[in-house]
Amino acid sequence: MKKSLVSLAVLAAFAGAASAQTNINVYGVADAALSYKDNGQPNNSKTWAVDSGQLSGSRLGFKGSEDLGGGLSAIFTLENGFTIDDGQQAQGRLFGRQAFVGVQGGFGAVKLGRQYNPIRVAVEGIDPFRLGMGSWAGNVLSLYGERADNTLNYTSANFGGFTGQIAYSFGEQAGSTSLGRQLGLSGTYANGPLTAVLAYHNQNLLTNPAAPALPADNGSAKTTLLGGTYNFGPATLHAAYAWDKGNPATGADNVDNRDWMLGASAPVGPGTVLASYMKRDDRLAANKDVKQWALGYTYGLSKRTTLYTLFNHIDRENVTPSTSKQFSVGVRHTF
Repeated sequence: MKKSLVSLAVLAAFAGAASAQTNINVYGVADAALSYKDNGQPNNSKTWAVDSGQLSGSRLGFKGSEDLGGGLSAIFTLENGFTIDDGQQAQGRLFGRQAFVGVQGGFGAVKLGRQYNPIRVAVEGIDPFRLGMGSWAGNVLSLYGERADNTLNYTSANFGGFTGQIAYSFGEQAGSTSLGRQLGLSGTYANGPLTAVLAYHNQNLLTNPAAPALPADNGSAKTTLLGGTYNFGPATLHAAYAWDKGNPATGADNVDNRDWMLGASAPVGPGTVLASYMKRDDRLAANKDVKQWALGYTYGLSKRTTLYTLFNHIDRENVTPSTSKQFSVGVRHTF
């Protein structure tokens, strides 16, 4: 941990000097909240805590580009995640959020490294909570990992409001080209008040599953997402539907779910009201359905500092504990 902090300090110190040759930006998010949690257990289930990243994950990043001429640029991003309540690294590594390098031009962008999966980017764009505490993705939708290592990603240029992404993550397992690999696809159309997305993610297991114990389609997990937003003026409507099927990890339960979400966001004064309701319909015999509703309000003190309050309530069928809820009041500063 000490070496990691020294490395970040060195990078920050040299960023200003390096910016004379290339365009380098140091950016970040500091997000902390006081939270009340009730996990539904009969004894000692209610706790107070200081939490990190309830609206947005705390991070420190370095982003840069160099003009190569002819409309071509070299780009890179190195982004560290941390928990501001205790100063620990998140994602278990120095640059656990993102670490990639690539080139971009009129054709779009090609990037290599640790990156967000296309379906994660699609969900963030249509979720009223943008993957914060009240998000449906974190508590209901199966994303099977927001990021992937060893990824080759192509993001298209904007064609009349349409952009597309394709990402392939190499499993890098000896003797196999399929174990651990991931494939992601997405298409987004944004024009005026309408945004629509279609995304797909397929993740293979790192190890071969026990064949007799798993259905024929196991050994991989698949998610397909259809969703969008529409700005009516006074408010924006958010909606999504997803199919989850397969086996996400060795030793994990099989999944066969249908997930949907309806939400809204509306400006009120200098802030925004957020609301959503979501449900998971478990098609397997265990019938582990999940329902969640969430409310929130963000209040902008400035362009970079936001106060917020968030509440979510989750009901689970055939699972113990069956109910949980959380209330948080926090502050987020971006730089």
